[in-house]
Amino acid sequence: MDLKLLSRRRIISIANQKGGVGKTTTAVNLAASLAMSHRRVLLIDLDPQANTTSFFGIEKGTFERSSYEIMVDNCPLSDARVSTCVDSLDLIPSAMRLVGAEIEMVGMENRERRLKDALDDPRLAYDFIIVDCPPSLSILTVNALVASGSVLVPVQCEYFALEGLSLLMNTIEKVQQSLNPDLVIEGVLLTMFDSRLNLSRQVEAEARRVFDGKVYQTMIQRNVRLSEAPGFGKPIVIYDPSSVGAENYIALAKEVIAS
Repeated sequence: MDLKLLSRRRIISIANQKGGVGKTTTAVNLAASLAMSHRRVLLIDLDPQANTTSFFGIEKGTFERSSYEIMVDNCPLSDARVSTCVDSLDLIPSAMRLVGAEIEMVGMENRERRLKDALDDPRLAYDFIIVDCPPSLSILTVNALVASGSVLVPVQCEYFALEGLSLLMNTIEKVQQSLNPDLVIEGVLLTMFDSRLNLSRQVEAEARRVFDGKVYQTMIQRNVRLSEAPGFGKPIVIYDPSSVGAENYIALAKEVIAS
């Protein structure tokens, strides 16, 4: 295994147990933007809802292996990869059968480290590995946090946006204490931001106060084209490269690369 490659490879989980915050949108579009910045990227769909997989227009039943086989059957990650419409971006798809993985993993030894062990595959020559977590603090999310160097937290600019994040932070702290002491907060990303609304500005101010120095300068603005892109099976940087959404995610990718 190339130890130099492993040492510079960055594994980032996209996590928030609250749904509707732009988690999958961020996972897909950040991964695509990193790939467009001439990085080799692997995107892992670890959500049983498989929204990241559907985002690329990949239909169920068109792939033999998925994140389920990786977590339950020790399938090598490199054997489950599929290509996407973005050069240098590969995907590990998910499937509904991943719903049953938690029950099947109960009796497994080192069940929190299944993904971490899978990532030791020497054929994974990537600069970035992005993991889209399920909207829950499940064993799948714990696996992602154990395997990752950092976690990116999307936060929607709405009422009660920061409520419930304490649960995620507690989970991260527990993982740091017992399973992955090197895990850090990559950053907090404000999504669905609308500068015309006092609420958006209030959420921004509160997030920057609570997560001092951890909130990205880039914010993902409300954008119709960004909402349309999944229906065409394309990330926003492919669907409409000149849109505000594409500009936002390219700017986010630059911040992530620079960090």
